[in-house]
Amino acid sequence: MSTISVLVLILFVAMVLVGGLQGLKSFLSLVINFALIFMTVVLIGLNFPILGITLLNAVIILAVTIYLGDDDPLTAETAFYGSVLVMVLVVLLIIPMEHWAVVQGFGNENTEDLEGMSLLVGIKFLDVSIATTILSSLGAIAEAAIAISAGLGEILSQNPEIPVTRLFKDGMSVGRQIIGTTFNTLFFGFFGGFLGLFIWFERLNYTWGEFVNNKIFVSELLMILISFIGVILTIPVTTWVMELKVQRKRAKKIG
Repeated sequence: MSTISVLVLILFVAMVLVGGLQGLKSFLSLVINFALIFMTVVLIGLNFPILGITLLNAVIILAVTIYLGDDDPLTAETAFYGSVLVMVLVVLLIIPMEHWAVVQGFGNENTEDLEGMSLLVGIKFLDVSIATTILSSLGAIAEAAIAISAGLGEILSQNPEIPVTRLFKDGMSVGRQIIGTTFNTLFFGFFGGFLGLFIWFERLNYTWGEFVNNKIFVSELLMILISFIGVILTIPVTTWVMELKVQRKRAKKIG
């Protein structure tokens, strides 16, 4: 049995033991999302429209992650609608940023790995870069949306008649508490994944200008910064969606 198989088995057992049925559903969502990402790669390789396939599968990934991660309908619906709205806003930011940054394709550091291979694969590397950035931001957006909607759902369960203006303030307060931990998670994930590259830059005596203009570094940094922005946008957007749903629910009761 390979190392990856052992780790996957340990992960499955740990999630079931700690989370029970919810842990099993979360593991199932992980498997489904992996299959969706693999399918995205296959469809792109078959020359399907990259942006269209990416957006379609991104919405499905958000739905799977959120609805299998929370049993409360109000919390799940709020998180899903909020995360989809934020994803649209993030896409509108990603497309021009990727055009202006010109970081698509491979850097000089990839030359040895690509030696003897053809880059004429029939797809636009710019579109691939946009798709990669969109998919990389989904996890942070979904996590923040679930945290906000779950916090607001708990507040509503304790105080069903809370004014919607107070609910929005409470949502923003919950959001401020998760910003720091979410940012640190993204930052250390980025730094840990590129520690070897950073050491290589240092040993090869890269100047500061070469470092901050390196294609690989800038591409990954763009993903992290856009994920940061996505998390910040998720807080007010998800809170606003919850506010609208509560208002409509109360209006139906009155009517």
